[in-house]
Amino acid sequence: MYMRFLRSTIFALIVMAISIGVTAQKVNPLRKLQIAELAIGNLYVDSVDQQKLVEDAIRGMLKGLDPHSSYTTAKETKAMNEPLNGSFDGIGVQFNMVSDTLLVIQPVSKGPSEKVGILAGDRIITVNDTTISGVKMERSEIMRRLRGPRGTKVKLGIKRRGVGDMLYFTVTRGKIPVYTIDAYYMIRPKLGYIRIGSFGATTYGEFMQAADSLQRAGMRDLIVDLQDNGGGYLQAAVKITEEFLQKNDLIVYTEGRAQRRMEYKADGGGKLLKGKVYVLINEYTASAAEILTGALQDQDRATVIGRRSFGKGLVQRPIEFDDGSMIRLTIAHYYTPSGRCIQKPYEKGDKEDYDMDIEKRFKHGELYSADSIHFADSLRCQTLRRHRTVYGGGGIMPDVFVPLDTTQYTRLHRQMVARSLVINTTLRYVDQHRQELKQRYPVFADFVSNYQVPQAMTDSIFAEAERMKLKPFSKEECDKTLPMLRLQLKALIARDIWDMNEYFRIMNEANLIVRRAVEIAGK
Repeated sequence: MYMRFLRSTIFALIVMAISIGVTAQKVNPLRKLQIAELAIGNLYVDSVDQQKLVEDAIRGMLKGLDPHSSYTTAKETKAMNEPLNGSFDGIGVQFNMVSDTLLVIQPVSKGPSEKVGILAGDRIITVNDTTISGVKMERSEIMRRLRGPRGTKVKLGIKRRGVGDMLYFTVTRGKIPVYTIDAYYMIRPKLGYIRIGSFGATTYGEFMQAADSLQRAGMRDLIVDLQDNGGGYLQAAVKITEEFLQKNDLIVYTEGRAQRRMEYKADGGGKLLKGKVYVLINEYTASAAEILTGALQDQDRATVIGRRSFGKGLVQRPIEFDDGSMIRLTIAHYYTPSGRCIQKPYEKGDKEDYDMDIEKRFKHGELYSADSIHFADSLRCQTLRRHRTVYGGGGIMPDVFVPLDTTQYTRLHRQMVARSLVINTTLRYVDQHRQELKQRYPVFADFVSNYQVPQAMTDSIFAEAERMKLKPFSKEECDKTLPMLRLQLKALIARDIWDMNEYFRIMNEANLIVRRAVEIAGK
């Protein structure tokens, strides 16, 4: 009886609210939204998930705005923030899936797994007595079982090459660092190289540690590689940029309808004020990476080499909810010191067209020729010291254009990579020859100079490609594929024996943008 009375009361309130809205003729938008949610939640013919109802409404509101305003659930927010925060809680292994089995590539140095004796090449078969191998379990589900709050324990069943019985380890989960500097080394005498994968909470510290190490090794000039860097924390990019600029040099400013102009300037005392700087970018360089690039270009502090960057210049403010979910709402634009707006044009609500921009550049020919790129005179700006002409209108145009070379990776090679043939072959090879490789090549320099990818390894990849009935390929295409395939295999083997640093040391010798920077630096 009481529930019937309650429903009648709610219904009466809804009718009254609607009546008031109608008589007022101008309905308050917030009240309108509340009435709609209340009506659907209480009167709709079937039961509804009110949490999902609200989330869908939020997404619907954001969909009509710019391409970067977004809503994420608590789970999505946590996953999104982990790489930026610099750490997560887990067992501390780099792994990959081989034939539905989790293969440990490397335990994190001094991490929880290494401390209990888990080794590279181990296969994790069970987690807390639940089998995860050979059962086609989703990768996300495996990750969920391995990760957990710091200090909690997880029991792992391990199969190890050469050991007949299952090995069991109890690992106490701990804080696992996430590194954002992919590689740093002396690429040539007096020329250092640092590749920044993204900008997170620890990036500035990692960068300065790398720079200090290179300076001790005799670095005079520096290549900062931002290819494929999608951005991250603004403050990390600003702090790194400060190291190259004089006190009070403008780095970036933001401005929006409800946001007054906010300027970020160098505070002085940078440790990288001397020496030439070369910043490398491509069509996937975005956001915070474009801020660093634009600042050093506008202040005439660096030569920018590569292809026009992505063009993400919208400032998002996180708005957190009590349940851990979040709205990232665009509130302003980023502008380089010369006044260029980094954001490329977009139509509100048309995210599909926005997402196709790189494909359109590809078809238009922009990735192959700088002559395909045309800027309106109204977008012309000048750098602050040498008064060189630069253009706004979306992305950062490099000082030295390097076209995309599609002949490096043949159609067959791209197919084999997409079907995981290359990575799976590498994982199996290293698993079988890990100890032999470590003994024969105790240091990376020996590996670089003397190691050659076995013919049998490449033959097996081509045979597997034929068995999988990839698009028909000729002997000529195989011959064209071989040089880059061998280089990639060698780099992947080096990564699994050492780390990402060694991978890029090998791959960079074929990277046309890196090679162009080395060439210019050597003049």
